[in-house]
Amino acid sequence: MKSLSLLLRFLTVGALVLLLLVPLSMIRGLIQDRAQYRGQAVERVAQSMAGPQQLVGPLRVVPWKEQRRVNAASQDGRIEVRAETVEGYLLQTPQALDVGGAITPDVRRIGLYDVRVFQWQATVDAKFEAMSVPAVAGREYGEPYLVTGLADVRGLVGTPVLKADGKALELLPGTGAMAARMDGLHARVPVAGWNATETRADGTIPARSLPASQVRLEMAIAGTQSLGIVPVGDSNQIQLQSSWPHPQFSGRFLPNQRSIDASGFNASWNISSLASAAQSQVLDATSGRLTTRSGGAYDDESAGVDSVMVGLVEPVDVYTQADRASKYGLLFVLLTFVGFALFELVKRLRIHPLQYLLVGLALAIFFLLLLSLSEHMEFWKAYLIAAAACIGLQFVYLSGVLRSWWHAGLFATMLTALYGALYSLLVSEDNALLMGSLLLFGILAAVMGITRKIDWYERASTLG
Repeated sequence: MKSLSLLLRFLTVGALVLLLLVPLSMIRGLIQDRAQYRGQAVERVAQSMAGPQQLVGPLRVVPWKEQRRVNAASQDGRIEVRAETVEGYLLQTPQALDVGGAITPDVRRIGLYDVRVFQWQATVDAKFEAMSVPAVAGREYGEPYLVTGLADVRGLVGTPVLKADGKALELLPGTGAMAARMDGLHARVPVAGWNATETRADGTIPARSLPASQVRLEMAIAGTQSLGIVPVGDSNQIQLQSSWPHPQFSGRFLPNQRSIDASGFNASWNISSLASAAQSQVLDATSGRLTTRSGGAYDDESAGVDSVMVGLVEPVDVYTQADRASKYGLLFVLLTFVGFALFELVKRLRIHPLQYLLVGLALAIFFLLLLSLSEHMEFWKAYLIAAAACIGLQFVYLSGVLRSWWHAGLFATMLTALYGALYSLLVSEDNALLMGSLLLFGILAAVMGITRKIDWYERASTLG
C-alpha cells in the first residue's frame, strides 16, 4: 500500500504536467497569431507602397497580325472557309545584360511591427544583336518596342530614363503584347523604313531587320523585403550593393562573389544562358506569368522563371525565436518537477500538488513575458528580463515551500543554468540538437547518480 501511495503521487505529478500543456499550448498559439499579425503588416505595406520587386528585361518586341483562312462549321452545320485574324509577337533577348545599383534599406512601422522596405537605384545596360524579321504571307508587323517587366510598377520613384544608342525614348505604361505575361513599361523604337508598304508579287512583305542596339535604363525602384532579377541575356553581369548587413541570397543562383560586414554587403553574379533556363522561359509564350505581385517575399517558383534573389531580412526573428523557446516549455516543467521530487525523496519534504502547479505556471509565464517583451526590445534583453523575473519570483516562493533560503537558492541556480542552456540552444541553431542531447544526457546522469542509493520502499513508507 505504501508503494501504491508513492505511485499515486507520481501519477498526480504526471497529471499536473499534462494539465500545464494547456497554458503552454495557448502561449504557442499566441506566438503564431502574433507572427500572422506581422505578416498582415507586411501585406499592408505592400498594398499601400509596393510589394517584392522583380525585374525582367529589357526585351525587344515586334508585334504582328496575320490573316488566316480556316475551316469552320456554320449554323446549319456546313463547313465554310472563314478569315481569322491572329495576333502574336516576336521576342528578342539581349546578347549581354549588365545590371547594377545600390539598394537603400528603410523601415515602415505598422503598429508594433517593423517592415523592411528598400529603394534600388537601378542601372541596366542591354546590348542587342541585329534581329531578322521573316516575311510571312498575310502577316503585318507593327512598330517594334522595348519592354521592361516589373513586378509592381507602383514602386517606380520619379521618371525612369531610357536611351537606345544614346537617344532618349519615351516610356509608356504597360507591356503591350506581353501584358498577359508581365506588368511593366514599354517604349516605341523608331526604325527607318519600318512602315514601308512595299509588297512582292506573291503578296508578301519583304523581310525586315532590327539593327543592333545598345540600351541603357536608369530608374529608382521601391519595394518590400526582396528584389529579384531575371538573367535574360546570353551573358549576364549583376552587381548589387547595400548598407544592409543581413542579406538573404536565394533564387536559382547564389553570388559568385560576395562580401558581407557591418557596413553592408556587395555581391556579384556572372550567369550564362547555358547555365540558366531564364532565357528559354521568357521566350516560351506558354511558360505563364513572368512577374507576380504579392504581400510576401517574391517566389520565383510561382512566376515560373529563374531569378537572382536578394532579401533584406531581420537578423533575429523574435517570433521564430519565441516559438523555438516555447517548444522547450514541457522540458522545463518536467525538469523542475523532477527536482521537486528529488527534494521530497532526499530531504523527506512534502510538497503539495498545488505548489507544483504554481511553480509550473510560473515557468509557463516566462514564455509569455519573453514574447511580449521581445516585441519592444532586442531579443536578448527580453530574454534576460523575463528569465530574471521568473527566477526571482520562484526563488522567493520556494524559500517558503522548501523552508530554506539555501534550498531555494539552489533551485534558483538550477533554473538559471536551465535558462542559460535554453538561450544557448536558441542562438546556436546549427548545434541545437547536439547541445540538447548532451544536456538531457547530463541531467539524466545527474538524477541517476543522486538516486542510485535511495531505498525506494523505505522512502515510500516515509512519504506515505
